[in-house]
Amino acid sequence: MIRTTTALAALLAASPALADKAAVLTTYADIAHAGYEDSLTSAKALQSAVDALIAEPSAETLAAAKDAWLEARVPYQQTEVFRFGNPIVDDWEGKVNAWPLDEGLIDYVDAGYAGGENRYAGLNVVANESFELSGEDVDASEITPELLSDTLHEADGVEANVATGYHAIEFLLWGQDLNGTEDGAGERPWTDYAAGEECTNGHCDRRGEYLSAATDLLVSELEWMTGQWAEGGDARTNVTESPDQGIVAMLTGMGSLSYGEQAGERMKLGVMLNDPEEEHDCFSDNTHNSHFYDGLGIHNVYNGRYVRVDGSVVEGESLSDLVAEADESVDAELSRNLDHTVLQLAKLKAAAEAGFAYDEMLARGNSDGEALIMAAVDGLVTQTRSIERAVSALGLDDIGFEGSDSLDDPNAVFQ
Repeated sequence: MIRTTTALAALLAASPALADKAAVLTTYADIAHAGYEDSLTSAKALQSAVDALIAEPSAETLAAAKDAWLEARVPYQQTEVFRFGNPIVDDWEGKVNAWPLDEGLIDYVDAGYAGGENRYAGLNVVANESFELSGEDVDASEITPELLSDTLHEADGVEANVATGYHAIEFLLWGQDLNGTEDGAGERPWTDYAAGEECTNGHCDRRGEYLSAATDLLVSELEWMTGQWAEGGDARTNVTESPDQGIVAMLTGMGSLSYGEQAGERMKLGVMLNDPEEEHDCFSDNTHNSHFYDGLGIHNVYNGRYVRVDGSVVEGESLSDLVAEADESVDAELSRNLDHTVLQLAKLKAAAEAGFAYDEMLARGNSDGEALIMAAVDGLVTQTRSIERAVSALGLDDIGFEGSDSLDDPNAVFQ
């Protein structure tokens, strides 16, 4: 009888842990769905603003389209934590958020622009109705979403040939940022979309076609990804059908975004090179927000809580709950480090909004700017070590997080 009771107690003790994992993964998938749904809603608002700009070009309609783009970045950046660990997202992400890009592929650029070894860095699709690409003659007399996605995007397998997504749209709204490490974003005139004699820099109708096609494509891509996280969607099913694999996907997303992607490629590399071209949102000077919302996305996933664009909250059982059940001290440490990182990113964001542009922070010899950026980098690296401890506390195999030469082998950056 004692043995039977002991066995039953052990079974009952094990069941909540499995149920907890399932609940945690449901929260994770619900947050992903809400984040992509918010991204879709804001992309549709951007689409409306772009339509208004093209229909009636003016300083006001261009400013409204820029504002809509900035608003669209808020929910999307919080979804980047779902990229690593979820192949469906990772394979798709380059269609909507690839960077940096050789903007001369798309439109006119400054005479001093150099695209390195990319043969299409000066193609200028807006100005050319036909051209040769990958040995084939391309009819670009009509700029369509299919032309951008199927023909131009990552042409010849070159990642810098970014023809679609947020950053292509950003370039078409702001134009190049020619201020170097001085304050100031791109200054594209509204007359780049004007008709007749008011048109500046030529091909204003085609520029509008490109902007419209890129925005329409962004909306359709976000519609697809929102569906992937809805009930019955493949992305949701992949993380919920196997609890342990789903938890690994969560931790992989958190650790890889924290370390190699954000701390390394998006932040420390720019400091090392003192190069504003390494900014994530380089045309609009929105990088401080991009970094902040990336960090907040990691915080959201661990704590099982996301505040939607409309102010409503999606929340439920969290990875924090699961880790705390395994080791309270590890959960406390990771929670503390995540809070600290978000605080450092908030300080960077506040400084930029107060007039200390991220471009300026990257300038060689700007110790105050470097200190702001590196405080956030250090926070991201430290929280990654705590994520590794959470992996161990949960009894999972070691997870290989994305790395970066800027963190792992700094000398290689300059070779």
